[in-house]
Amino acid sequence: MHRTLPLTHFLLALAVVAVWGTNFVVIKGALAELPPILLATLRFIFSALPWLLFVRRPAVAWRHLFAYGVLIGMQFGLLFLAMRHDITPGLASLVIQSQVFMTLLLVATFQHEIFRPTQLGGLVLATLGIATIGWQSISHGNAAVTPWGLALVLGAALCWALANLVSRVIGRVDMLGFMVWSSVFAIPPLLVLSLLFEGPQAILQALPNAGLSAWAAVAWQALGNTLFGFGAWGWLLARHSAAAITPMALLVPVFGMGASAMLLGESLPAWKLAAAALVIGGLGVNMLTARFSAPR
Repeated sequence: MHRTLPLTHFLLALAVVAVWGTNFVVIKGALAELPPILLATLRFIFSALPWLLFVRRPAVAWRHLFAYGVLIGMQFGLLFLAMRHDITPGLASLVIQSQVFMTLLLVATFQHEIFRPTQLGGLVLATLGIATIGWQSISHGNAAVTPWGLALVLGAALCWALANLVSRVIGRVDMLGFMVWSSVFAIPPLLVLSLLFEGPQAILQALPNAGLSAWAAVAWQALGNTLFGFGAWGWLLARHSAAAITPMALLVPVFGMGASAMLLGESLPAWKLAAAALVIGGLGVNMLTARFSAPR
């Protein structure tokens, strides 16, 4: 393990977080042509097929692949549903980061890991940031986010945090193979939900009428975010300490909010910047705690 990153590895990590951050803009474009739960279903179909024919199944129990796949599928289903009308891409990229603190709380509760005072401080900062967004959605009727949209993204973050618990039980694993094979189990529940709530007629109408940009966005979800993103991230974590890699994730909402502002014209008023500073500050405190408490 190395604590310092060679330039090429740093650039690879930067490319991953740039892909993950700017993807929120890509998602918004795809939602103009595809229903949200159908879009999530397609994401995992193309994350699994045809790759599982070429990627070896990791040495992981089927129940863990199932649990992770269902949870991560629900994460994106809820996120896409929120982003259709109820939250801007920039804010979605910020609020979803609450999964970090949800994971810490779940780990402290169910796996009895110590929750350090500095991490509690980070949680308070991030909570104030989310509360700022919630206050805007309720008291000002802000078009950037509705209470329903905020609840959906927080629900998505909770699904992500629960999926992180599954990952902790599994331990170190080939992330590329894990993502490909767990994606199989995300498909059935999402497809059922799409059929129930969006309806066969909407699906049959959307699929043939979706343009090249929508299908490119679907491909990007599978190839860019899932296969490249998680594969490269896992490759980096296998070669460097988590303390050297994970702080780069702080840039995901920076890329998300920046890309949404530049490409979609999302406004960045003072309250939004303050919320971002609080959430990212809380994440930073948590990552510094992990870095300095890690064994050397």
